[in-house]
Amino acid sequence: MSVTRDKRNGTWYVQAWYKTYDGKRAHKVKRGFKTKPEALAWERDFYAVQAGDMDMKLVDFLELYKKDMGPRLRLNTWKTKESIITKRILPYLGEKRMNQIAPVDIVRWQNELMALEKPSGGGFSATYLKTVNNQLCALFNHAVRFYGLSSNPCRRAESMGSKSAGEMRFWTKDQYLRFSDEIMDKPLSFHAFETLYWCGVREGELLALKPRRFDFERGTLTVAESYQRIDGQDVLTDPKTPKSKRVIAMPRFYAEEMEAFLSALDLDPDERIFPVTKYFLSHEMARGSKAAGLEPIRVHDLRHSHVSLLIDMGFTALAIADRMGHEAADITYRYAHLFPSVQADMARALDGARREN
Repeated sequence: MSVTRDKRNGTWYVQAWYKTYDGKRAHKVKRGFKTKPEALAWERDFYAVQAGDMDMKLVDFLELYKKDMGPRLRLNTWKTKESIITKRILPYLGEKRMNQIAPVDIVRWQNELMALEKPSGGGFSATYLKTVNNQLCALFNHAVRFYGLSSNPCRRAESMGSKSAGEMRFWTKDQYLRFSDEIMDKPLSFHAFETLYWCGVREGELLALKPRRFDFERGTLTVAESYQRIDGQDVLTDPKTPKSKRVIAMPRFYAEEMEAFLSALDLDPDERIFPVTKYFLSHEMARGSKAAGLEPIRVHDLRHSHVSLLIDMGFTALAIADRMGHEAADITYRYAHLFPSVQADMARALDGARREN
């Protein structure tokens, strides 16, 4: 019998035999159950997981999901996904069995989250709620595609939240210059924000930069890594998307600034230039904004500000996308309201073409 009482302390334990992914026979022992029903329930769930049976609990399916998806995603991407599932999904749906979670359970879970207040006050943002909903939907899609779950209950429940974050915030060039004047007292901060604004890199890309990524003869900056703080450790990963690996042409004045700055630092070619955190950047952003009398924006909004500047200069979505590490369609979708409308020009051209005959 696989469920046995331990004569020494009166608790129950389970012995389970199963096959590993490569077909080898393995043995697992789980001890410390106070009652036999508890031990039998654990045994049932364990074998359900091994068989990929959708009668398993969602919390147990998460382990399968992690084995399947963890190796395919950037470490930070998986950590973010796992954190959302652990904090926002498992407390509500973790103990329910995958094949028993119905659309009404999804609706009730959504209602709970939308009514929840953050410790700092107020509810979660629409974009965050959308992200959480997408994570649950992705988990069920995986179960449907690879483990025989009959349907995804999220598909029949309406989504929550919004993909759009509302009005985009950015600074004009003059506003940024006012800000940069106020942070020149700290050279590291000044050059970090110069890189963010004039090159349009992401925060993680900035914090991963090393001297060898700068080619001052060619006037280029190569983005090849992204910095993340994961489980208390500094980790350099691939950038956000394949297109994020790119070579950026530097403005001449910026290249001269960085060459002088790096010369003064005298770093090894593979040392991080900006050994600070995203929190440090946010703090400096707030400090400089206040000193300049500006409405504060997020550090990431400097990337939007860079795109806005390029659009104002007349560059196309395709050219901007190549510089930013985006698809052209993404630039067009996100910043459509900033591009000058050509509808009137089209109408005049069509009118002229018709009048020629």
